Amino acid sequence: MSLLRTEKLEAYYGDFQALFGVDFEVAEGEVVALIGANGAGKSTLLRTVCGLIHAPRKAVSFLGEPIGSLRPEAIARRGIAMVPEGRRLFPSLSVEENLRMGAHSRRSGPWNLDKVYALFPMLRERKSVSATALSGGQQQMVAIGRALLANPRLLLCDEMSLGLAPIVVKAIYDALPAITAGGLALVLVEQDVSLARSVSNRLYCLREGRVALQGESKAFQRETISKAYFG
Repeated sequence: MSLLRTEKLEAYYGDFQALFGVDFEVAEGEVVALIGANGAGKSTLLRTVCGLIHAPRKAVSFLGEPIGSLRPEAIARRGIAMVPEGRRLFPSLSVEENLRMGAHSRRSGPWNLDKVYALFPMLRERKSVSATALSGGQQQMVAIGRALLANPRLLLCDEMSLGLAPIVVKAIYDALPAITAGGLALVLVEQDVSLARSVSNRLYCLREGRVALQGESKAFQRETISKAYFG
């Protein structure tokens, strides 16, 4: 049984249709990369899975149960967490207070504050500082840690490397094996196609709201991906 599945998923912003019949699947413990040009529908897909954009109930299922029409907080309680593009930290809260916000769903699991600090030690050193006073890379670590404290079965990460220096991106991606060690599944939206291929089991390429390519990440040559990416 798939952990997450969408079937013929459509999504709209008002009268504007952003997704057209998207079939998407994630298995337990799998890392899936989601690539595509700006405006291809990557963030829309994640937001729809999380309930931030309405979907027909049966168009999205999690652990075999339809969740398409549920509210975001109900979906989070079932075990889906998101690291949003731009981090979306609370500027009035400290690093530790931002992290603790992730535990509001009260799901049991392996992740706690000490384990997040072990994953990203610099956050412990700056736990009392305003989260938005950190560097961009450190803020991304806070956003990841906050999502992990929800103890999800599935973690959706939207543009984790956007705007970060290569050395910071490497540090964040080097933490992925520790994040997935317990069987957590990941969906990664990533602009760097080479990076996306190297860290994922499978990839999907979206183009203009449709799936243009899908399959095992290592099976595709760069030329095949480029053709799907640009058309």
